[in-house]
Amino acid sequence: MGQKNESSFAGFILLGFSDRLQLEPVLFVVLLIFYVFTLLGNTTIIALSYLDACLHTPMYFFLSNLSFLDMCYTTSIVPQLLFNLSGEDKSISFGGCVVQMFISLTLGGTECILLGVMAFDRCAAVCRPLHYTVIMQPRLCALMASASWVSGFANSLLQTVLVFLLPRCGRNKLAHFFCEVPSFLKLACVDTTMNVYVTFFGSVIMLLTPISLIMFSYGQIVRVVLRIKSTAGQRKAFVTCGSHLTVVSLFFGTAIYVYFQPSSSDSQDQDEFVSLFYTVIIPMTNPLIYTLRNRDVNGAIKKVLWKDSDSR
Repeated sequence: MGQKNESSFAGFILLGFSDRLQLEPVLFVVLLIFYVFTLLGNTTIIALSYLDACLHTPMYFFLSNLSFLDMCYTTSIVPQLLFNLSGEDKSISFGGCVVQMFISLTLGGTECILLGVMAFDRCAAVCRPLHYTVIMQPRLCALMASASWVSGFANSLLQTVLVFLLPRCGRNKLAHFFCEVPSFLKLACVDTTMNVYVTFFGSVIMLLTPISLIMFSYGQIVRVVLRIKSTAGQRKAFVTCGSHLTVVSLFFGTAIYVYFQPSSSDSQDQDEFVSLFYTVIIPMTNPLIYTLRNRDVNGAIKKVLWKDSDSR
């Protein structure tokens, strides 16, 4: 960081990867490329879900929400990270840190609940195909999506307020590349047991509850699929659910690693790279995972491109 008077500086210094200065230019280029592809990929899914009538289904309604979440989640973190990587200034204002923590926590928590809701949607589609449109009515879909957002907002508001109420005794150097709760608690100069418990129980609700719903839903799916005598039918069912299960495994696996492992200074570098994985890499790969083997999306892309070529 430049010659900034740290005694009068009210914000925070994001140390991030500053101990690997030779790595920062490479990280900047890689993260910028990932960020651009994240925006392009997720925008494409949202646009296709809106433009193609064949994709006006609950599955793509939730997928559009997920894509919007991924774009906003990455945008709440990556631009600041790119700015810090591009020069000596590693600072973020106090207000900026509060906003970043609140938004990233809200979006991350919402995505957790939404992935659980998407598992329920897949369960209804596979286990009750004849009643699927009756079960997954637009009003119920909107209600479940809204509940996901409200849950993420409430959890984020509670944790952000409790964290920023902690006295820091002048400490402002955050050993991370963005304002995240586990690393922020290390700045406190008082006992943080209550905050640790709140973070733990919040993580249990936002991570383990959706995982329980996902495991139950896929247990029902597997039970039904194994009864299908047609190999083609089984393959179609597994392909339909496989993309969602892949995203769930990647997102929840890395998030659980960061929020449930014991705090240790030795694991700080490892935590940063794991956080980088679920804040940057996963939002970029989600569109690829959902579209590579998805005939509906591939068909929608061809249809939209065909219309554009015909209009010319």
